[in-house]
Amino acid sequence: MKRRVKLTFPQSLIKEPVIFTMAKRFDVLPNIRRARVTDTVGEMVLELEGGDSNLEQGIQFLRDQGIEVELIEGDVIE
Repeated sequence: MKRRVKLTFPQSLIKEPVIFTMAKRFDVLPNIRRARVTDTVGEMVLELEGGDSNLEQGIQFLRDQGIEVELIEGDVIE
């Protein structure tokens, strides 16, 4: 299963390997479609692939870290 998400990182997490940690811990394959990272802002559009339960747990992990997660519906990534 695949899900597309937009992530907005708080400044304190910009330099932390949260995507890597989520991918390893929950067996989720991330595909970075777009990213904009500065010293103060981190935004990323990802396509996540994995089992349904793994995706849910991975997305919840990101939210628990303080990352804003917005699910993207449809096939178009703007």
